[in-house]
Amino acid sequence: MSVEIEEIQIACFKLGEDLFGIDIMRIREIIRPQRLSSLPKAPSFVEGVINLRGTIIPVIDLHKRFDMPGLQESPHIRLLIVSLGRQLIGLVVDDVTEVIAVPVKDIKPPPQVVGGIGAEYLIGVCLAHDNLIMLLNIDQLLTAKEAGELTGIQGERPGASQ
Repeated sequence: MSVEIEEIQIACFKLGEDLFGIDIMRIREIIRPQRLSSLPKAPSFVEGVINLRGTIIPVIDLHKRFDMPGLQESPHIRLLIVSLGRQLIGLVVDDVTEVIAVPVKDIKPPPQVVGGIGAEYLIGVCLAHDNLIMLLNIDQLLTAKEAGELTGIQGERPGASQ
């Protein structure tokens, strides 16, 4: 007997003036920005890597990934640590605003282009508090080649404590 999911919990965040969401079950944690180490020869949207309690995590600037205007310095900037397959990645966002429950029936297919972002990056769109929320498909953030390049850099740092 299968149980059909009626609603999902969405973590909402801002990129510029646009509101996005990710299924909360994909987020491991939300942290303040940390010191980045650069990553030579990485794609331009990869800001570098962080060491989070001994785990090396690549950090992606979603502004660059989606060809949006650059990130403005702000005390609200956060890193969403998300699961992408068997890998963790950090996503730089302008602000995390709230967690909302969205009925699955209220999620609509994404238009071909929303706010300059292609539909391939979106699961769908929904309305909450009269705001359009674009639901990110984080499994599509990286091509197979890009994911493969980043897989090699994540791992345990020798001698790091948990």
